[in-house]
Amino acid sequence: MIHGYHVILTMYGYWLPNDPRGSWSDFVGRWELVQFGHPRRTLSRKLLSELTPREVAARNAAQRALVYPAVTLTDDQKESIAEGFATLVKKNGYTIWACAIMPQHTHLVIARHHYKVEQIATLLKGAATRQLVIDCRHPMQHLQSDGRFPSVWAHSRWKVYLDHDEAISNAIRYVEQNPILEGKPMQQWSWVAPYRGLESGRVAYH
Repeated sequence: MIHGYHVILTMYGYWLPNDPRGSWSDFVGRWELVQFGHPRRTLSRKLLSELTPREVAARNAAQRALVYPAVTLTDDQKESIAEGFATLVKKNGYTIWACAIMPQHTHLVIARHHYKVEQIATLLKGAATRQLVIDCRHPMQHLQSDGRFPSVWAHSRWKVYLDHDEAISNAIRYVEQNPILEGKPMQQWSWVAPYRGLESGRVAYH
């Protein structure tokens, strides 16, 4: 039985469908990226440090070909995203067991809910974007057209189903360690609930 999900939300331009590190995409949906090759769908991924100079150059060229600059969040923007998440978590009764908001992607461990995880991810991205706009911190606010901003998020999301206690604990540990591995302190959010193990007979947390 699925008890939770490890979800990764990437920022616009961070992980392209034909990224030489590998990707989760089946197709390249943007014409400006087609020239840089076919999708690199794979379950195993390379680190940036493992790419050859030629692969690094190809990745950089693809990012420069995007319609908008790739998004890298500031600390203030990360705080706005966290506030947007908090508002939605409280409103919809989500249980979030871990969250790390990184400059170019966000990790969440989300307990199973009566909403589908894909819907939760979409709603979280929307809430975070609204808060960025409210706080006048949207990375692309100078590109506003007709009252609308380009999305700061990649179109899709990556998810892993967590079906037992050890998988949940490992995912939480991985997410909590993410900032530390980049030389930053562990992130602590008041709306993240401590994981106390699976409750017998419980199907959803809401």
